[in-house]
Amino acid sequence: MDSTGEPSINFLNVEYFFRLLYELITRPGGLSLQTDFIQLAGQLWLLVTAISLIVTIGLLILFVNSTIRFHQLRREEEHKYATVHADHAEEKRDHSRWRHVRDLVEGPHENDWRQAIIEADIMLDDLLSQLGYPGQSVGEKLKAADPKRFRSLQHAWGAHKVRNEIAHSGTAFKLDEHLAHRTIAQYEVVMREHGEI
Repeated sequence: MDSTGEPSINFLNVEYFFRLLYELITRPGGLSLQTDFIQLAGQLWLLVTAISLIVTIGLLILFVNSTIRFHQLRREEEHKYATVHADHAEEKRDHSRWRHVRDLVEGPHENDWRQAIIEADIMLDDLLSQLGYPGQSVGEKLKAADPKRFRSLQHAWGAHKVRNEIAHSGTAFKLDEHLAHRTIAQYEVVMREHGEI
């Protein structure tokens, strides 16, 4: 009961908690020490219990949320980094560059054939760099290539020589359809050996 004689509600009333503490210290003759201590301990216990309950619920929510997110990430990683079956690997590989080369060489114009050979040589340069052959140009990289590891090396040289004729002689070099197809076929042998197409 409070000072007016009415029952007071003391659940989690921090002000009441500090008032009891103050009375315990300042008025030793007012309320009995034992009663004050029991009330103070009861209020303190309620306060600690309420705070503990709130913290526990918060931690439980955090734990459940973290566990759900962890399992979602694992599923995403399993899907993303799963081993691709050999049959599907070929389907997923991007062949758009080579498809563009094939479309150009199948065209009716000599300029398209020239461009197809130049594009295929750029792909060869990228491949040689991926394989780790040193050099600034395709020719230097081909010289550094190991014939034991590069079975289609002669095809690469033959195709690259045609590309050099196109690059250095320009329109003076007459490129017929048969030579264009044969050159692209040589590039294709190289690309297939190394799994690029």
